[in-house]
Amino acid sequence: MAPITEVEGRRLPLSNLEKVLYPATGFTKGEVLHYYATVAEVLLPHLRDRAVSFLRYPDGPDGQVFFTKNVPPGTPEWVTTAEVPRVEGPSRMVLVQDLPSLMWAANLVTEFHTHQWLVDTPEEADRIVFDLDPGAPASIVQCCEVALWLRERLAADGIEAYAKTSGSKGLHLLTAVRGASSEQVSEYAKELAVEAEKAMPRLALHRMTRSLRPGKVFVDWSQNAARKTTATPYTLRARSEPTVSAPVTWEEVEECGAPGRLDFHARDIAPRVQDYGDLLAPLLDRGRAGRLP
Repeated sequence: MAPITEVEGRRLPLSNLEKVLYPATGFTKGEVLHYYATVAEVLLPHLRDRAVSFLRYPDGPDGQVFFTKNVPPGTPEWVTTAEVPRVEGPSRMVLVQDLPSLMWAANLVTEFHTHQWLVDTPEEADRIVFDLDPGAPASIVQCCEVALWLRERLAADGIEAYAKTSGSKGLHLLTAVRGASSEQVSEYAKELAVEAEKAMPRLALHRMTRSLRPGKVFVDWSQNAARKTTATPYTLRARSEPTVSAPVTWEEVEECGAPGRLDFHARDIAPRVQDYGDLLAPLLDRGRAGRLP
């Protein structure tokens, strides 16, 4: 029988704590739960009021990996849910609003993915995201070059950008915006991706065509579509090792000369939060959100 843990007055059965989820490092499910409890203070604000898609890997990244978008069977009644618009019709999804909900969701063994809009205002995007994805032999080093160009281009329009690793090969750029729909944000993001390709034709690419991608950085602007989700800041990823989608400073981006420089694991995040706080906290300040030109 799974041990029962009480989290802020909620009773949670936490199962298989000794199960190794990341064989390359021996990282267990118990360590996954400990990680999320440790970073909850900085993670929860980026989850709150956003419908969550779970990318589940209950047997580790080498086992079955699958998305769960609707409310999972057995979800406790005290976990907040909301009806959200979907192409195929309204759907009820989970909102991770507090520590008990976070620990319940973490016990499912999941990556957290969220939309670029809040559940109360799905018609308005509050984020722009650029997913910078390198095609070998390009790496995150080249992603950083593209990110710096995009940062300056966004600044020219009065929009402040922040960076985080994808937790895989690439880099994510995030900005806070207001007063625009997902369609308008997508159009704007595509315009900037096209400009990036024109400015850096040997480095940047705005098209997804696989044959064009070797040695270049795909500037994926399509993640801004209302139906799309992106890995939430601080989420663990279903990779061979417990890598994290970790916020980074612009100094780290500027100085990145080798892929390993921006490779962060679960063990690295608490010390970084202690040193830097939440580097993405400005995204949560509506007063600092930009407007599309």
